[in-house]
Amino acid sequence: MIRLSDRDFHKLSEEVYRYAGIHLTLPKKNLLEGRLQKRLTSLGLNSFDEYRKLLSSAAGTEEFVHMIDVVSTNKTDFFREPAHFDFMNRVALPEQVQQKGNKSIQIWCSACSTGEEPYTIAMVLQEAMQRLGMYEYKILATDISTRVLQSAKNAVYPKSKEHDIPSALCHKYLLKSKDPARDLIRFVPEIRQKVEFQRFNLISDELPSNKTFDIIFCRNVLIYFDKPTQEKVVSRLLKRLKPGGYLLIGHSESLFHMNLPVRQIMPATFQKIQQTFENDGKTH
Repeated sequence: MIRLSDRDFHKLSEEVYRYAGIHLTLPKKNLLEGRLQKRLTSLGLNSFDEYRKLLSSAAGTEEFVHMIDVVSTNKTDFFREPAHFDFMNRVALPEQVQQKGNKSIQIWCSACSTGEEPYTIAMVLQEAMQRLGMYEYKILATDISTRVLQSAKNAVYPKSKEHDIPSALCHKYLLKSKDPARDLIRFVPEIRQKVEFQRFNLISDELPSNKTFDIIFCRNVLIYFDKPTQEKVVSRLLKRLKPGGYLLIGHSESLFHMNLPVRQIMPATFQKIQQTFENDGKTH
C-alpha cells in the first residue's frame, strides 16, 4: 500500500480545492489515500509525490478529471428531500404556467450525480404537463464526475431503487430487464430524452449556453465547499436563473449571510428577486 504523507495530503487537497472547490480537511486523509490507491497503480506510480507532479504537468488537465471522479461523493436517491418536488408541483410550476404564461419549462439540475434527481424531476414534470397545459420541458443535468454522468445517461438502476418511486409512476415510466436473472430497471425513452447530460465544474467552467432557467437544483453539493466558494457557486448559478425563478438547495445547507439577490420562501427554497431590487438581496 502506498502511504500518503501529511505533506502530500495538504498539497493534493490544495489541488482539489483549486480545481473543484472541494474542501478536504485532515480527517479526510485516509479516505483520499484509499480512493487514489488504484489510480496510482494503474498509472504505474510509486508515490503520491509522483502523482502530485503528474497533476502539475501537461497531462495534469486530463488527470484532474480522473482524480475528481475518485474523490467526489455521489449519494442520492429518487424523490430525495420530497418537499422540493411537492413545492415544484403545487407552487412553482403552476406559477410559471398560469401566472406567467410560460408553457415551456427549463430546469437545471446542477449536481446530478448518477441521475436519480433529474429523472425524478422529469417524472414530476411529465405528470404535470397535461394538468397545467405545458407543451414542453427540458432538463439540463450536470456534474463534475464523468463516471457518474455515464451511469446517469444509461438510466439503468437496481430494481431495489423503485421502492423510492410511487408505484403509479413505476408502472408508467420504468422498464424491467427482459432477463429475469438481472434485477434492473430502466427509464422509458419518453423520460430519458427530456434530460440532457453535460460535464460541468461548478467553480470554473463557463456557464452552459446563454439559456436561462425557471428552476435550478443545487442540492447537497454546497456542503463540500467552504463559505466563500459556496457564495461564488450560488452567484454563478443565479446568473442563469430567471427573475422570479427558484433555487433549491439541500436541507442541510444554508445561504445565511450571503449577499445574493434571493428571498427565502421555505426551508432550502429561494426565489430570485426582480432586477430592480437586487441591491437589497441579502439573505437572512
